[in-house]
Amino acid sequence: MLGQLDATEVIDEDHEALTAACEPGVGLCTIVGIEGSFSRRLGAQLAVKADGSTVGSLSDGCLEAQLASDLLDCAEPRVIRYGAGSGKIDFRLPCGGGLDILLDPFPDRTACRMARSQLAKRTPADLTLPCKSRLAIRRYLPSLRLAVFGEGPELEYVEELATTLRLDVTTYNKTHLSLDKPAPNCLLDRWTAALFLFHDHEWEMALLEQVLASDVFFVGAQGGERAREVRSLSLTGRGVPEEQIARIRSPVGLIPSCKTPAAMALSALAEVVAQYERLCTGA
Repeated sequence: MLGQLDATEVIDEDHEALTAACEPGVGLCTIVGIEGSFSRRLGAQLAVKADGSTVGSLSDGCLEAQLASDLLDCAEPRVIRYGAGSGKIDFRLPCGGGLDILLDPFPDRTACRMARSQLAKRTPADLTLPCKSRLAIRRYLPSLRLAVFGEGPELEYVEELATTLRLDVTTYNKTHLSLDKPAPNCLLDRWTAALFLFHDHEWEMALLEQVLASDVFFVGAQGGERAREVRSLSLTGRGVPEEQIARIRSPVGLIPSCKTPAAMALSALAEVVAQYERLCTGA
């Protein structure tokens, strides 16, 4: 393995807000309704500390400041409309839409800590919200994890990009792998995406078997049509079911026909993040 981020360093703004809300004196703001378009999903959260500082992100800063101010006036949980349709005529959202936001000055600390503990164990968690709204329960998913197998500059660029984004990434190259053997100490779960960036595709077989036997939500491999055909035939010959082989997205990435390793890495990582966002949207 080339490198692995400690789980405490992995960024997920809603998880960070939830963690902050575990502490006394911290309020929690949750988007419980969206009218029109907005840059955050339903359920996005922001924690507000006693000094007015915030943890998480809901916009470009203007909304965070307004929420921090309004939360100080809340003696109990309440839902407030911001933007279109709001009684706050001195505050408008740049996107022109409307948001219903639950302001909870005293979130259930025990429930917050329990949810955070479940997420640390890579288990989905629920937090019941205290006010009646379109969102009665806030469901959290474990953060995105990447397992990347391969060689050369594509592998290095994926690791560099993922590390810059503070994603949980573990990379495996030939130095730390054995031909036709599964990867040692490889953590694979429903919230993991696996990428295969080999030029020498015979190194993929045992690793693909290992990954396809797991619950990872995404499996992607680089390579053209010939590589796909050989890969499929080889896996079939090893007894891998056809429906499992069909899980492999190849060529991986959102950018067609990448001509540089950097573009390939960006393309692959973009597709992984897009698929994870779909999981979160449906949670």
